[in-house]
Amino acid sequence: MSLKRWSAPLLLFMAFILAIMMVSYPRASWEAGVRGLAIWWDVLFPSLFPFFVISELMLGFGIVHFLGKLLDPLMRPLFRIPGSGGFVAAMGFASGYPVSAKLATKLREQRLVSRVEGERLVSFTTSSDPIFLIGAVSIGFFGDPKLAGLLAAAHYGSALMVGLLMRFYGAREGAHPTDATTTSGIPAQPAAATRFSLPAALRAMHEARLQDGRSLGELLRQAVASSLQLMTVVGGLVVFFSVILEVLTVSDVMSAFYAGVRALLPVTGLPVELAEPLVGGLFEVTLGAKAAASPEGVPLMFKAAAAAFILSWGGLSVHAQVASILNGADLRYLPFLVARLIHAVLAAILAILFWKPLMGTAPVLLPLAIAGGSGLSGWSSLRDSLLIAAVILTSLIIISLLTAWLRRIPPGTGAKKGK
Repeated sequence: MSLKRWSAPLLLFMAFILAIMMVSYPRASWEAGVRGLAIWWDVLFPSLFPFFVISELMLGFGIVHFLGKLLDPLMRPLFRIPGSGGFVAAMGFASGYPVSAKLATKLREQRLVSRVEGERLVSFTTSSDPIFLIGAVSIGFFGDPKLAGLLAAAHYGSALMVGLLMRFYGAREGAHPTDATTTSGIPAQPAAATRFSLPAALRAMHEARLQDGRSLGELLRQAVASSLQLMTVVGGLVVFFSVILEVLTVSDVMSAFYAGVRALLPVTGLPVELAEPLVGGLFEVTLGAKAAASPEGVPLMFKAAAAAFILSWGGLSVHAQVASILNGADLRYLPFLVARLIHAVLAAILAILFWKPLMGTAPVLLPLAIAGGSGLSGWSSLRDSLLIAAVILTSLIIISLLTAWLRRIPPGTGAKKGK
């Protein structure tokens, strides 16, 4: 109760201090606001808005329900989420934050996931998009295409590890009717959830379309309107955090943060020169990832680990975007925050562990790196992002089909034939 009582006055005091700092440094505030607006218009709007609209249309047409039935045999046993979470994972990994949060809240609104399942889903599907990770970070900031494979393996590999860890989250809290657990703690899967059935998927799509009932024109209008509304919120938060970070920097307040992180880094074995990139990445992922490539005299392995940490953390700007989206449903922010911390630490560790095995070979994602160029994602990268989403969905469907097929093989069949 005392925390809630003091939260409003504390926020008011912080806002007052920030307002004074903005008035004290008007030029820096203006330039930072313009930079934030440029990032939103040139990078975020073209890369996020089409995905928001397409996702709304796919939900209205029942395509998500169709994919959910096909992906149930894979997603439920592995991550303890419905198959529709596979669609969220594909779109989230392909287009980057905060698309998965938006889609998870839509699934929650339609009661396709429980509260806990939605929180699990957002926790591990929120990630950087491959075009930014490869084109902007690996080539643009580091100037080394060979880092693409390493950063991708560390970032997305640790995201899947977070998904496996989050399957144990909320085991006793508000489980979905189809998410019951056995006495051993393993989810008890209903027979329908372990079958790969194309007719059942088509029926689910047809029923969802009938239940939605909106015409194509109305569905498109609402999809564009809701997506524009969300993009406005995202743009406002990007500009806000851009200004906040700038005024904290020019007023030397960030120096205190740098000193604190410099005192902690020797404990972790990381060079103290990475303090400024890590603090910058705490607020904004793009600035932090760019700064990670800058320190002189720091081994590239540690720079890559810092970049992996920053990309997986996402920055407070992304956190604010996700929190504002989750606020539209009953999904809680705290599990997402904990998952971001775990994801960031795991990504940094994997980057160091994968350094020798991966940096001695050609980068796996070099073609995408060349296609992405050195610029940030925008309209030119939309085709590549949609292609990546299609490849991920296709791969998940194939793996789900194989998983369902392997389950139908009676145990010990091979041994009996051998005898």
